[in-house]
Amino acid sequence: MTPSSLHGTASTVHPSVAPARLQLPETDAPLWAIIFAGGIGSRFWPLSTPSRPKPLLRLVSDQPLLVDSVHRLASIIPADRVLVLTSRDIAPAIRAALSSLPEMNILVEPRPLGTAAALAWGAQEVARRAGPHTLCCAMHADLAVGYPEEFCRVLRRAGAVAEREDALVAVGVRPTRVDPSFGYLRPGEPLDAGHALADGGVHEVTDFIEKPSEAEAMVHIAAGALWHSGVLVGTASGFLSQLDEKTVELRDGFDALRAGNLPAFVGSIRSIGIERGLLERHPRLLVIPGEFEWDDVGTWASLRRARSLDDDGNGVVGTAHFVDADSNIVHGETGVVVLYGVSKMLVVTLPGLTFVTPLERATDLKPLLDALPGSMRINPGVEESS
Repeated sequence: MTPSSLHGTASTVHPSVAPARLQLPETDAPLWAIIFAGGIGSRFWPLSTPSRPKPLLRLVSDQPLLVDSVHRLASIIPADRVLVLTSRDIAPAIRAALSSLPEMNILVEPRPLGTAAALAWGAQEVARRAGPHTLCCAMHADLAVGYPEEFCRVLRRAGAVAEREDALVAVGVRPTRVDPSFGYLRPGEPLDAGHALADGGVHEVTDFIEKPSEAEAMVHIAAGALWHSGVLVGTASGFLSQLDEKTVELRDGFDALRAGNLPAFVGSIRSIGIERGLLERHPRLLVIPGEFEWDDVGTWASLRRARSLDDDGNGVVGTAHFVDADSNIVHGETGVVVLYGVSKMLVVTLPGLTFVTPLERATDLKPLLDALPGSMRINPGVEESS
């Protein structure tokens, strides 16, 4: 291999034209967005801190993940129709980063609620402000999307289906590898005869499997399952009715939520995620495939898929030089990093701290964080980058 070097902040590079897909109808109704952006993000230690939580990290482009998410939707969902659900510990940083959003659109959880309860709160807010039949799309803040225009088109198509069928619509992505960290959507019969899933048609979902084993994931992929992108589209009332019916952990709090009594709602529910609390319990769920170069930015290792890479598969933010080194990730905020004769390594340099580990070990940092002194786990000495 020849020496190579990179400088500056990387961004995802994709062709400017997305693949042709079946042209399904798109809704003209106004869409709202409910974006989940809670938690510091310990899997991105040492970069993530209370003042710079994961949703505000510049991991894929030169914009924070959450800002990317809001900007990606701007052509179909203006800022005043975006609700961001976040946790109390990081709310000030979230508000500062999203100054374009009305302050009332930042919904701050008084305690960690889980994404099912966060979805219920967000859907109730949409229903209160815009009416129960208003369409909304729920998603996480840490998605990498290569074709934003196609992503928005898929949301509008999903909205048209959700309106017509009075159902929730999941956006599915064709698997490119066996990955046990994702949810899998098993498609059933096509909604419209002749509109196959491979051509972009909409199908009933017969089963949702959250984070199967690697062997199980292989079986699901062979059977035609799609990854769940983490994006759901439906009406506000559709989300609320499905959660009320399927998510027993929230049932005792729905009367309080509908009455606008958030403290009583919070005090009456148990925390659970959307995947376990709703999707695995067989709601009326449809799937529409998306071809927009998707990935979940879940761990340091995922950045090799989300970032632009040099000819030897190295991805860099900051300044680095590689000699006989391939398939590495460098996030450098101070100094210059030189890698020689190594492969599949992660190097993070911050003022006063350098972190090095094989990428395969970077998928689970809990054993490391458990072994570190408490002061190092949140890395309070690291200064905020510009």
